[in-house]
Amino acid sequence: MESLKPLSDFFLAIEKDYRISITHIGVYAALLKYSGDRGFTSPIQVFSYEIMHIAKISASSTYHKCVKELNEYGYIKYEPSFKRNQGSRIYFSCSFPS
Repeated sequence: MESLKPLSDFFLAIEKDYRISITHIGVYAALLKYSGDRGFTSPIQVFSYEIMHIAKISASSTYHKCVKELNEYGYIKYEPSFKRNQGSRIYFSCSFPS
């Protein structure tokens, strides 16, 4: 059950955040799953297609919009790599915005 704590904390944080959509939730959950599969390391180094597959998103523009907004809103820290052979870095927030 300890592995569900980050997702539970996220749901508590977004409860009153009108900016968060179901797509944001899907991307965040996919990022957590990806991180969990790698021992909950932070940062994780990801390629968009890996997360898009888990989140069931087919448009890269949707993925990038959601990740940038989650970064903007303070739920993650996103560092794009802009390199084909190196994934972007994503850090999970220890404390969520209020």
